[in-house]
Amino acid sequence: MKTSELRRRYLDFFRARGHTVLPSVSLIPDNDPTTLFTSSGMQPLVPYLLGQVHPEGRRLVNSQKSFRAQDIEEVGDNRHTTFFEMLGNWSLGDYFKREQLPWVFEFLTKEAGLDPKRLYVSVFEGQGEIPKDSESIALWKGIFASAGIEAREGERIFAYPAEKNWWSRSGVPSNMPAGEPGGPDSEIFFEFPDVPHDPAFGEKCHINCDCGRFVEICNSVFMQYKKEADGGLTELSQKNVDFGGGLERLVAATLNEPDVFTIDIFAPIISRLEAASGKRYGEDPASTRSMRIICDHGRAATMLMVDGALPSNKAQGYVVRRLIRRAIRFGRLLSLQTGFMTETARSVLDAYDDTYPVPPERREAILAAMSQEESKFNAMLGKGLKEIEKIPSLTGALAFKLFETYGFPWEMTEEIARERGQQVDRAEFEAEFKKHQELSRTAGKGMFKGGLADHGEAVVKLHTATHLLHQALRSVLGAHVQQKGSNITGERLRFDFSHPQKVSPEEIRRVEEIVNEQILRDLPVSFQITSYDDAIKGGALAFFGERYPEKVKVYEIGDFSKEICGGPHAEKTSLLGKFSVTREEASSAGVRRIYATLS
Repeated sequence: MKTSELRRRYLDFFRARGHTVLPSVSLIPDNDPTTLFTSSGMQPLVPYLLGQVHPEGRRLVNSQKSFRAQDIEEVGDNRHTTFFEMLGNWSLGDYFKREQLPWVFEFLTKEAGLDPKRLYVSVFEGQGEIPKDSESIALWKGIFASAGIEAREGERIFAYPAEKNWWSRSGVPSNMPAGEPGGPDSEIFFEFPDVPHDPAFGEKCHINCDCGRFVEICNSVFMQYKKEADGGLTELSQKNVDFGGGLERLVAATLNEPDVFTIDIFAPIISRLEAASGKRYGEDPASTRSMRIICDHGRAATMLMVDGALPSNKAQGYVVRRLIRRAIRFGRLLSLQTGFMTETARSVLDAYDDTYPVPPERREAILAAMSQEESKFNAMLGKGLKEIEKIPSLTGALAFKLFETYGFPWEMTEEIARERGQQVDRAEFEAEFKKHQELSRTAGKGMFKGGLADHGEAVVKLHTATHLLHQALRSVLGAHVQQKGSNITGERLRFDFSHPQKVSPEEIRRVEEIVNEQILRDLPVSFQITSYDDAIKGGALAFFGERYPEKVKVYEIGDFSKEICGGPHAEKTSLLGKFSVTREEASSAGVRRIYATLS
């Protein structure tokens, strides 16, 4: 089955069961200082899981573009990717386990055509005050029985502790901060019986084994608890279902193929790499791994660039650059020189043209940026080769320096050393690499983790202030001002906007005056749910590139501001306090950045 067909079948299946189809939001989240990327379908929905009313109702479904940066260095096996699509369906206080589990089983076995005999499930075994999920166990036994399968606990249904079968953004219950939602989950695994067990992962195989015989394809989270300040867990005001399924893995399962890189979405990239390198995918482990890395990193970098993250040395752009350069390094191992990453990007844009179309001018800009980055890094690699010629003896520490400075992978340095009759200490290289990884993880803690910005009182007030700031800037500088992004913590707001030149001190003072005037007016903050077209006709501002759903929330602050926004906001402006701009600077070409606080 093709990727587009399975995506369509999933959306149609849940649409027929009363779900509203939501568009995929941007990979670059807005108003979320805790994460650089959208890493799951539920990420934009946390406020609604906690009780806010969603404009599209209580039953939702979508296929969300997602990116997870944590395991870039691990990509290269047959099933892990950094970019993926997550199929998701949600019940916001509507249906629960008795509807969700049979529906998922029906979709997998009837719509996707998977053999029910090859499906296995896990449930929460219970911990502390939270009991074992006996209800899910009983439901699963009945569901399998309907397919003629006797599902015994310990044979087809397995109970695991919170480390495996509890979901929250912070992990197990003891790690959840006050106010955090979470709950037990039930995962579904697909068996590839022809994949032999690898004893490196343990003496016996099991559904959570990492050898590749069993692959997790989806997970239903029953989000029904909230962490309290005293450390206990209490029931949420509504019981939610949060389902996530990996589209690429599901497509591979329909093909009885444990290697996700053999599905249709990767086929054009693999074909071009085979033609350019003269090697066949699957003929040897080293070249196969290199092709997988190029496929994954090329696809991820391209999709991130589509959503506005161009290669740079900061934030999301740094990750894009890292993906491209790592792919180029592995391209060198396939004897690929220049241009292959640009062609990879072209293949990706073509593959997703029907689902995530890109305007021609934007497409050309992405290809040009990829070509420029490719040329720049190849030039750097050339400098590295000249440096190697100056080194009389290559050590493990020097090999790592070449990796860190010029991007040389271990395999390339080892080959250079072999040609010179030398042997490099790999253990020394790996020790240096491990230290580098630990430093990177420490430095990036909190920036690359999943989850949303908190919705505490300070953040909500500052979020409300961004609307006042936006309208004040348009009043002072002109209607060309458009929001280009924001980042809000409990201490300050950061607001990016289009403007061709530095904002003068006089203009900043006037902006502050206008915002504070609206705060003193004690304006009410309200919202209405309407169609996107009606919102625009009614004068609401909407400047973000992602496709909006048919129904949207429009927030109005008195007679001063009107914008499409998901919220949350303060109830009235008098709650905000005094507004002060602390800094104004350039963000990028034609975009300025303002930092501000409330006191």
